Amino acid sequence: MPGILVGLDGSHYSERALEWAAKEAAIRHAPLRVLAVHTVPVGWSGRGTPYPEDNEIVVRTKASAQELTDKVLAGIGAARPDGVTVEAVNGIPADVLLRASEDADMIVLGARGGGGFARLHLGSVSDQVAHHAHCPVVIIPHANR
Repeated sequence: MPGILVGLDGSHYSERALEWAAKEAAIRHAPLRVLAVHTVPVGWSGRGTPYPEDNEIVVRTKASAQELTDKVLAGIGAARPDGVTVEAVNGIPADVLLRASEDADMIVLGARGGGGFARLHLGSVSDQVAHHAHCPVVIIPHANR
Protein backbone atom coordinates (compact mmCIF):
# COMPACT_ATOMS: atom_id res chain seq x y z
CA MET A 1 0.00 0.00 0.00
CA PRO A 2 1.52 3.33 -1.01
CA GLY A 3 0.03 5.12 2.01
CA ILE A 4 -0.98 8.61 2.97
CA LEU A 5 0.90 11.67 1.78
CA VAL A 6 0.73 14.94 3.68
CA GLY A 7 2.07 18.29 2.49
CA LEU A 8 3.78 20.34 5.16
CA ASP A 9 4.67 24.03 4.88
CA GLY A 10 5.09 24.97 8.53
CA SER A 11 1.75 26.76 8.79
CA HIS A 12 -0.84 26.01 11.46
CA TYR A 13 -3.05 24.59 8.71
CA SER A 14 -0.43 22.07 7.63
CA GLU A 15 0.25 21.08 11.24
CA ARG A 16 -3.45 20.22 11.61
CA ALA A 17 -3.27 18.29 8.32
CA LEU A 18 -0.27 16.35 9.60
CA GLU A 19 -2.09 15.45 12.82
CA TRP A 20 -5.17 14.26 10.90
CA ALA A 21 -3.05 12.31 8.40
CA ALA A 22 -1.04 10.60 11.16
CA LYS A 23 -4.21 9.48 12.93
CA GLU A 24 -5.76 8.29 9.66
CA ALA A 25 -2.60 6.38 8.70
CA ALA A 26 -2.68 4.65 12.10
CA ILE A 27 -6.33 3.69 11.67
CA ARG A 28 -5.65 2.30 8.18
CA HIS A 29 -2.34 0.66 9.19
CA ALA A 30 -0.80 2.61 6.33
CA PRO A 31 2.55 4.32 6.00
CA LEU A 32 2.70 8.10 6.26
CA ARG A 33 4.86 10.22 3.96
CA VAL A 34 5.47 13.79 5.08
CA LEU A 35 6.61 16.05 2.24
CA ALA A 36 7.87 19.60 2.74
CA VAL A 37 8.66 21.63 -0.37
CA HIS A 38 11.03 24.57 -0.40
CA THR A 39 9.60 26.95 -2.97
CA VAL A 40 12.01 27.89 -5.74
CA PRO A 41 11.76 31.01 -7.91
CA VAL A 42 9.81 30.60 -11.14
CA GLY A 43 11.48 32.04 -14.22
CA TRP A 44 10.04 33.18 -17.53
CA SER A 45 9.80 29.57 -18.63
CA GLY A 46 7.26 28.90 -15.88
CA ARG A 47 9.61 26.34 -14.35
CA GLY A 48 11.21 26.48 -10.95
CA THR A 49 14.92 27.21 -10.87
CA PRO A 50 16.78 25.98 -7.79
CA TYR A 51 20.00 27.73 -6.82
CA PRO A 52 22.97 26.16 -4.99
CA GLU A 53 22.01 27.99 -1.78
CA ASP A 54 18.62 26.25 -1.85
CA ASN A 55 20.19 22.94 -0.85
CA GLU A 56 21.05 24.34 2.58
CA ILE A 57 17.49 25.58 2.94
CA VAL A 58 16.18 22.10 2.09
CA VAL A 59 18.30 20.64 4.90
CA ARG A 60 16.79 23.14 7.34
CA THR A 61 13.31 22.53 5.92
CA LYS A 62 13.68 18.79 6.48
CA ALA A 63 14.90 19.32 10.04
CA SER A 64 11.88 21.55 10.77
CA ALA A 65 9.50 19.04 9.17
CA GLN A 66 11.04 16.21 11.18
CA GLU A 67 10.75 18.20 14.40
CA LEU A 68 7.09 19.00 13.75
CA THR A 69 6.36 15.39 12.77
CA ASP A 70 7.96 14.12 15.98
CA LYS A 71 5.90 16.62 18.00
CA VAL A 72 2.64 15.57 16.34
CA LEU A 73 3.41 11.85 16.71
CA ALA A 74 4.20 12.33 20.39
CA GLY A 75 0.88 14.12 20.83
CA ILE A 76 -1.34 11.46 19.27
CA GLY A 77 -0.52 8.77 21.82
CA ALA A 78 -0.05 5.07 21.26
CA ALA A 79 -1.74 4.80 17.86
CA ARG A 80 1.02 5.41 15.33
CA PRO A 81 1.26 4.96 11.56
CA ASP A 82 3.01 1.80 10.40
CA GLY A 83 5.91 3.81 9.04
CA VAL A 84 6.72 7.48 8.72
CA THR A 85 9.09 9.10 6.25
CA VAL A 86 9.89 12.80 6.21
CA GLU A 87 11.26 14.40 3.06
CA ALA A 88 12.09 17.90 1.91
CA VAL A 89 12.74 18.93 -1.68
CA ASN A 90 13.20 22.01 -3.86
CA GLY A 91 10.40 22.79 -6.26
CA ILE A 92 7.08 24.36 -6.96
CA PRO A 93 4.83 23.02 -4.17
CA ALA A 94 1.77 22.17 -6.24
CA ASP A 95 3.88 20.47 -8.93
CA VAL A 96 5.85 18.41 -6.42
CA LEU A 97 2.72 17.35 -4.52
CA LEU A 98 0.88 16.45 -7.72
CA ARG A 99 3.76 14.23 -8.86
CA ALA A 100 3.91 12.62 -5.42
CA SER A 101 0.15 12.00 -5.50
CA GLU A 102 0.72 9.50 -8.32
CA ASP A 103 2.14 7.06 -5.75
CA ALA A 104 -0.23 7.77 -2.85
CA ASP A 105 -3.55 6.36 -1.71
CA MET A 106 -4.56 9.76 -0.35
CA ILE A 107 -3.10 13.23 -0.03
CA VAL A 108 -3.87 15.48 2.94
CA LEU A 109 -3.35 19.24 2.97
CA GLY A 110 -4.28 22.19 5.10
CA ALA A 111 -6.87 24.49 3.59
CA ARG A 112 -4.35 27.30 3.44
CA GLY A 113 -0.64 27.72 3.67
CA GLY A 114 1.45 30.66 4.70
CA GLY A 115 0.43 32.87 1.78
CA GLY A 116 -0.65 36.46 2.27
CA PHE A 117 -4.29 36.23 1.16
CA ALA A 118 -5.90 35.40 4.49
CA ARG A 119 -9.43 36.03 3.23
CA LEU A 120 -9.26 33.04 0.89
CA HIS A 121 -10.86 29.84 2.16
CA LEU A 122 -8.55 27.66 0.08
CA GLY A 123 -4.93 28.39 -0.70
CA SER A 124 -3.54 28.19 -4.23
CA VAL A 125 -1.57 24.97 -3.63
CA SER A 126 -4.52 23.22 -1.98
CA ASP A 127 -6.77 24.38 -4.80
CA GLN A 128 -4.45 23.08 -7.52
CA VAL A 129 -3.91 19.75 -5.78
CA ALA A 130 -7.65 19.32 -5.11
CA HIS A 131 -8.36 19.73 -8.81
CA HIS A 132 -5.49 17.73 -10.32
CA ALA A 133 -4.32 15.05 -7.85
CA HIS A 134 -4.01 11.43 -8.93
CA CYS A 135 -5.59 10.16 -5.70
CA PRO A 136 -8.30 11.21 -3.25
CA VAL A 137 -7.63 14.55 -1.54
CA VAL A 138 -8.53 15.56 2.01
CA ILE A 139 -8.44 19.26 2.83
CA ILE A 140 -8.34 20.06 6.55
CA PRO A 141 -10.24 23.31 7.21
CA HIS A 142 -9.47 26.09 9.65
CA ALA A 143 -9.89 25.05 13.30
CA ASN A 144 -13.05 27.18 13.65
CA ARG A 145 -14.90 25.32 10.90
